[in-house]
Amino acid sequence: MEERQMEIANRMRNLIWTVCGDYTMEAKPDVEGFLRCKYIALYDGIKQGAFAKYFDKEALSLYLVKKIYLQAQEGPLMEIARLCMEEAVGSRIAGERKGVDSIRKKAYEYVLDHDLEHLLHHDLGRLKIAIMRDALMGGSTQEKKLQERMDSLHELRDAKDTMEVIRKIDECYNSWVDPEFEKKVGNLEQVLSVTMEELTEYDWRDFLTEEMYEENFEAYLEQMSQQMTATGGDYEEKDKVKQRAHKILRVTEEEMKKVYTYVELNFGKTYLTPLEEKKINYQFCRGIHGDCGLYFTDGILANPVRRNYQLEYAKKQRDKNKYAYYDNHRIVKRNIEILTGILKKSIVMRQEINEVIADKGRLQPQRLWRVGRSRDARLFTQTEKQDSREFVVELLIDASGSQRARQEKVVLQAYIIMQALSRVGIPHKVMSFCTFWDHTILQRFREYDEDESANERIFTFTTSSNNRDGLAIRAASQSLLGREEENKIMIILSDGRPYDVIMNRPNARNPEPYFGEYAVKDTGVEVRRLRNLGVSVLGVFVGEEKELDAEKKIFGKDFAYIRDISNFSKIVGNYLTKQLEENC
Repeated sequence: MEERQMEIANRMRNLIWTVCGDYTMEAKPDVEGFLRCKYIALYDGIKQGAFAKYFDKEALSLYLVKKIYLQAQEGPLMEIARLCMEEAVGSRIAGERKGVDSIRKKAYEYVLDHDLEHLLHHDLGRLKIAIMRDALMGGSTQEKKLQERMDSLHELRDAKDTMEVIRKIDECYNSWVDPEFEKKVGNLEQVLSVTMEELTEYDWRDFLTEEMYEENFEAYLEQMSQQMTATGGDYEEKDKVKQRAHKILRVTEEEMKKVYTYVELNFGKTYLTPLEEKKINYQFCRGIHGDCGLYFTDGILANPVRRNYQLEYAKKQRDKNKYAYYDNHRIVKRNIEILTGILKKSIVMRQEINEVIADKGRLQPQRLWRVGRSRDARLFTQTEKQDSREFVVELLIDASGSQRARQEKVVLQAYIIMQALSRVGIPHKVMSFCTFWDHTILQRFREYDEDESANERIFTFTTSSNNRDGLAIRAASQSLLGREEENKIMIILSDGRPYDVIMNRPNARNPEPYFGEYAVKDTGVEVRRLRNLGVSVLGVFVGEEKELDAEKKIFGKDFAYIRDISNFSKIVGNYLTKQLEENC
């Protein structure tokens, strides 16, 4: 059997090389597929060679990975890519080489015989059926929607370069699968602008087959490359949110020594001394966070280790954030004025002067009769004036990768809140959090008593990696609890999905993966702990509607669900006003 498989592999490899004309190409024959249906395996091999001959397979694979990185649905995207590749090379190679058309038809017949019922359940499956039947029978009549989609794909038969294929895949996905993709994430230019550094930092293990799990990004890129030419496959459209296979990532002693260096390089030097850092980690990294670390920084732009890619990326994102402000500065300024006005009205109510009876102050002649006749010897009145500085606010922003598509909007909304609070004199601190390897990164944008100019630092906000919400809230609240103000408020912007890749330190116990109910419960415990200590906590939720139950478990009644991040400052303004008025 082994000799038979080697023979098949050699034959298929020679076929791929013959078609592409490049005998140095790394061919990937599907021997197992050949044993199931030799015609599908042969045709897929022919397409693999043909695409390599006419187009740049690596560039297409990289585009697909970038699109998925930006939250495109892997299943439908891959199916559209296969259909587009089929149109780009199928007829072309069949016209050049005799025998290919016969193999293609037999492959189609096999798929229609064995997978017809499965294909009929989904739009892309029905489109594939229509394309295959058209090739087998020719000129078959289709319903209008299918015919329009077929005509659109047929345009690729004259495609001249890889970019034309990529544009067509992008156009079809955005039109057929997710019409809101450009609005939420961006156009093709923005997809292609995703950098290799971002892709290699991301954890692709959830998308890999089990045998490729340890390889991560390079393996996923290769996996995509192989799947592109599949004539058969999984035609079932996947859910918008892929079910993630939560794994534990183990590292060696040598890799562990490099972790802190990687954190410094990616997020800038810490503003804590080694002793302060050790003390904080000892204080907060306990229990389920016992194998984790905390890292406090002002960001890579404020304190870089050296010039590297991450520094350049941070500069680029800062510029994008500022451009977003310049494009919307009238709206932003108007919102600052509105929010400032609302808060000022509430503060004026608190600052109304009330006269109270006292044992010193301004003498009240009408009370002199009490001398010698009453135990209440208070003959004076004093004026009392409440102060807005009885309030202090901390804004904690989720800066994990899930916020990437809306990071410029997050910056603008945070800036509106910061400016309004500064103008009414309420001290406030702003931090973001994400988790990189086993370190939860807390980036500081302003301290409580800094002036308005410090608010500009929010434009350095960037997103990255995962989020260990419970640990971030526990650590960030330390400074808030230490404030003297009577009324303490923490506002947390998140997507309601605490999720952290687990990194096992050498010789450590294997912690339970931080996701799902386990992570939600931990985050909820931290929120309730703060409330028990007298802190008002508001959760502002910007995730998927189906995550609302988790958000309710974390924040109880005090949470706000916003479908559009543009309502963030309005929601926060209403909450702050309520707190100011209730504590008059």
